[in-house]
Amino acid sequence: MSELPLRLALPTVLVLLSACAPAPDGVTVHDPYEEQNRRVHEFNKAIDERVFGQLGGSGESIDPELKQTVVNFADNVALPGMVLNGLLQADIGGAATNTMRFLINTTVGVGGLLDPAGAIGLTEEETDFGETLAVWNFPEGAYLELPILGPSTERAFAGRIVDAIIDPLDSVGTRPQKDYGTLSTLAGRAIKRDQFGDTIDSVLRDSADSYAQQRLIYLQNRRFELGTTPESESVDPYDELFGDQ
Repeated sequence: MSELPLRLALPTVLVLLSACAPAPDGVTVHDPYEEQNRRVHEFNKAIDERVFGQLGGSGESIDPELKQTVVNFADNVALPGMVLNGLLQADIGGAATNTMRFLINTTVGVGGLLDPAGAIGLTEEETDFGETLAVWNFPEGAYLELPILGPSTERAFAGRIVDAIIDPLDSVGTRPQKDYGTLSTLAGRAIKRDQFGDTIDSVLRDSADSYAQQRLIYLQNRRFELGTTPESESVDPYDELFGDQ
């Protein structure tokens, strides 16, 4: 990341972290920005309908092996950041697993297009800086719905910004590698959205209150990932799409 965006991003992170106050006692869904969030939610629904509604099932015509290759590559370029976050969380085992996955898939897996590490049982230990902040005992803060990016919290949003700043691939990769990484991440998100289209559509279009339903699902899943919600309460069709927040 260049020096100017870095100077702009760091104050934003500090402001968000300072706003991450614990929810009032007895409040499980802290949403003081609900009016604004609902406007963003309607915007996101309109974009989703325009993009995926018009595409329909066109994603089914794409070779499944090609789609999996794109997802593999997108997942692989995200691993260096996960390794760093694992170390920041003192999760040495998770960081070691992600390091081995990255080394194997980048070499034997032809730059991450294939997933030989998964074939031998080295599955991804998914994490992000939002989880790092949780480990460091920063409170969750208020619920947010972000344009295009979807559901989040103040803590998770701050984590997204930090992940972009400290991404090791951004520091050591070449410009083509960075561009391919960004494009593959976007393509991978679109493919996952297509794969889970029916379930996500049922939330966005069939719910009496899609905003409240999406908010509940996201918060339950995120808290379960962080170990603060019982597994029996976590059911999330957005897990594959938004699970890295």
